[in-house]
Amino acid sequence: MTTFSELGLRPELVQTVTKLGYAEPTPIQAGIIPLMLAGRDVLGQAQTGTGKTAAFALPILQNLAPRARHVQALVLAPTRELAMQVARAFQGYGQGQKVTVLPVYGGASYEPQIRQLRRGVDVVVGTPGRLLDLVRRRVLDLSQITTLVLDEADEMLSMGFIEDIETILAETPAERQTTLFSATLPAPIRHLADGYMREPQAITIKHKQLTVAAIEQRYYLVNQRDKLAALTRLFEVEPITSALIFARTRIGTGELASELTGRGFPAEALNGDMSQSAREQVLRRFRDGRVKVLVATDVAARGLDIDDISHVINFDLPQDPEIYVHRVGRTGRAGRTGVAITLVTPKEAYRLRQIQNFTRQKIAKAEIPSEMEIRQKRELQLLEEVLIWLKRGRAKRERQMVEALMEKGYDPMEIAAVALKMSRKHEKQRPIMPMGEVRSGRQARGPRDRHDGYSKNGRSKGKRNGRYDKAAKSSHEQGMVRLIINLGREDGLRPNDVVGTLAYQANIPGKTIGKILIQDRHTLVDVNEAYVGQVLTRNEPYRIGRRSFTIDLAA
Repeated sequence: MTTFSELGLRPELVQTVTKLGYAEPTPIQAGIIPLMLAGRDVLGQAQTGTGKTAAFALPILQNLAPRARHVQALVLAPTRELAMQVARAFQGYGQGQKVTVLPVYGGASYEPQIRQLRRGVDVVVGTPGRLLDLVRRRVLDLSQITTLVLDEADEMLSMGFIEDIETILAETPAERQTTLFSATLPAPIRHLADGYMREPQAITIKHKQLTVAAIEQRYYLVNQRDKLAALTRLFEVEPITSALIFARTRIGTGELASELTGRGFPAEALNGDMSQSAREQVLRRFRDGRVKVLVATDVAARGLDIDDISHVINFDLPQDPEIYVHRVGRTGRAGRTGVAITLVTPKEAYRLRQIQNFTRQKIAKAEIPSEMEIRQKRELQLLEEVLIWLKRGRAKRERQMVEALMEKGYDPMEIAAVALKMSRKHEKQRPIMPMGEVRSGRQARGPRDRHDGYSKNGRSKGKRNGRYDKAAKSSHEQGMVRLIINLGREDGLRPNDVVGTLAYQANIPGKTIGKILIQDRHTLVDVNEAYVGQVLTRNEPYRIGRRSFTIDLAA
């Protein structure tokens, strides 16, 4: 067994991590700490939860020059929550030495950050946007840093920070030590490593096996248009004490939270459009139990560390199986049981199989509650409440009111029935939304489309004697997934526009784009399934000239 002292750390740092409860280094710590202490550049492939923060923080703390009065180490993180989390970790590991650590991120006031920078800071941890602002204001000097860390580089890439990162890197010394962490290594990350790192040593930590002994995993097969109806029906029957619902987009979180609230299930959204103070207030209400339902994106939920979440719900299925593992791991913590629910459309069945293959575990299929089951559940809950009040015997004034009605000649049974009916008025806020039959295969494709379709080279596809091939709305090629764009022929869209925009803005090879069917008001496009996640998880809108457009799975 390797110990922290065997990694080359100073005794005071070993003593600190021991006091913090670390018995032995994790694999990534054992691999990276000696390399960083030796001054090597390191490329670490690891996900959250592997102990990577300590892997880079401990060597940085050991190599800090005392009383330097300038920034010696810089850590870039994709979100405010992660920046604050990393800064707290530095302060914890460095409690035995005089070290100043400053987290900087958007949404917070500039003045306190500027004042502290002018007083002198050893380590700065921040998000790319705010860091670049401080550099441009000439209050953050990076000319003397010795170590640079890019944490969760793939997340920063997906959030569109790559240009900011390169601008920041240009402000740092060429001879600095660079460490880059990323759960995945797409081409732009490898390009970044090749351009800004010196013979980096690669350390890869395989994903942790998903442990779900205390997590009940279920999925429900639903039509895309029926997801909200399915969710509200599940809310009727599930014993939810606190739920974290994951949606794909920032806009989607707000819309879903609003829809749930309007249907009698109060919910709040957590997304990147909120100010820091608003985010902290929402999280505080969720932790305190004043808000029971939180709708969030994966990025916005980072740094959310709460042990008593009863349900994690994948309203939108994640593109990456590792993200699924990370999501469902937020329930069933600290010895508690938890439930992970996933809504899956027929077209997403292959992604569900990918998740099951990745986790090597079967996710049970379940049926959405019927209208009859929900009505029976409501009535049972009402009767249980009535029985509780009958046992309490605390209805003296109400009994007097009943007696007064009886004196006027009303039947006690009728009085009780009317009272129960009045108590059920709130159910009108929660109408049971109808759901359509779920179809798969050819049945799920809908009616024939009467508009022209084109292949990537602009030639007409799918048309036979003025009529259209029934299969024109599905992908024929193995390994391809059909997506839909909300622009079409009426917008002047051409096949070359689609190929060029997706290839450049989603950073995918043009050859991975297959058949393109341009309709009057929308466009269908086939993309290789290996790149679908990269296309759909782009945070910024796609643009063709001045026009922006959305892209989603074709329902």
